[in-house]
Amino acid sequence: MEITTKTAKEIYFDLKNNPNRARFGFGNKAVLVNIDPQKAYTATDEFITAYETDPKQLDYINKLSDRFRQLGWPVVWTHVAYMESAEDAGVWGTRTDTENSLQNIKFNSRRSEFDDRLDIDPVKDVIYLKKMPSAFFETQLQSLLVWHQVDTVILTGGSTSGCIRATSVDSLSRGYRTIVPEEAVADKHESYHYANLTDLSLKYADVLDIDEIFTWLEERLTNKQ
Repeated sequence: MEITTKTAKEIYFDLKNNPNRARFGFGNKAVLVNIDPQKAYTATDEFITAYETDPKQLDYINKLSDRFRQLGWPVVWTHVAYMESAEDAGVWGTRTDTENSLQNIKFNSRRSEFDDRLDIDPVKDVIYLKKMPSAFFETQLQSLLVWHQVDTVILTGGSTSGCIRATSVDSLSRGYRTIVPEEAVADKHESYHYANLTDLSLKYADVLDIDEIFTWLEERLTNKQ
């Protein structure tokens, strides 16, 4: 095991500035999966479970979603919520039991609501309720991607160390090119955030600057016209 005195952030930027892995790259058609941008995780002025890495994150998510709709590509939003009994949280809901615990994000609660700043199209967009970290786990996401014949999965939301990572691993395992826009994902602490961006970059996904993704989408929009 390599030993270092560098922070997780420093290690990530060393990797970013000196990439040593070939990219998976963009494919022909993508899906945008916005993972759990709900108030439990975005309302930093209201809930201690919320976090913010880039203050423009939700703006970027809205802009990405708009571009995907213009292309006729699928936009997916996921959120978590649990029964009063919390039995649907399974063993994941057994480590703590406070008002801020995961399994106490109840249906029809403020913590379960999508952030009010998001532009969600209730007609065109797909919304999935999930119970576990990965957006693929026991949802219809895989079937949706097969139907739309996508080969690329772009992930936003949070947390970087939790649901983004889990979904990235599942996405790669299913054979999809997986892309994580650095500015559009967030975590509770910069150490978790950057350590997982490093791990994602080395193993499971292309972690890219948001502007590169917008450039690719604009090129696809131009070619569509």
